[in-house]
Amino acid sequence: MAKTSSQGLQDLFLDGLKDIYYAEKKILKTLPKMAKSASDAAVSQAFEKHREQTEGHVERLEEVFAMLEKAPRGKTCPAIDGIIEEGSEIMEEYKGTPAIDAGLVAAAQAVEHYEMARYRTLCAWAEELDMPDAAKLLKTTLDEESETDATLAQLAESDANQRALQKAA
Repeated sequence: MAKTSSQGLQDLFLDGLKDIYYAEKKILKTLPKMAKSASDAAVSQAFEKHREQTEGHVERLEEVFAMLEKAPRGKTCPAIDGIIEEGSEIMEEYKGTPAIDAGLVAAAQAVEHYEMARYRTLCAWAEELDMPDAAKLLKTTLDEESETDATLAQLAESDANQRALQKAA
């Protein structure tokens, strides 16, 4: 009985890896656009820094795939596609307005929250599957995602939201 549940969990784990791998690849393509769309240098720099981190996230995921002896492959993720589409709408609708940075930060936080939820689950599953090396790699990425979310929140609360509010008034 335990073998069946472990096998099922391993399948879920692999599907989750494919999902987040797809998401990270999509995010890699989107972050430069967000950085370019930002009007504030600090917001743009935050997106550039996260793009560099995301390259590391992809590499770590590839290591986890290798541990499973599977080729790294993404699986279409409608959730991240929708979140990224919302960000694209913000870039189009608020381009050149005082609200662009606040909107971009909010869109990026939606991405971060999705990623944090996925990585938290994958960490738990890796531990259940007795894959401590995979859990450690995934936890490192989860920690980076959490740090990015905190940075984005600080940018929004200390500057971007205020600029949007003041200039809009």
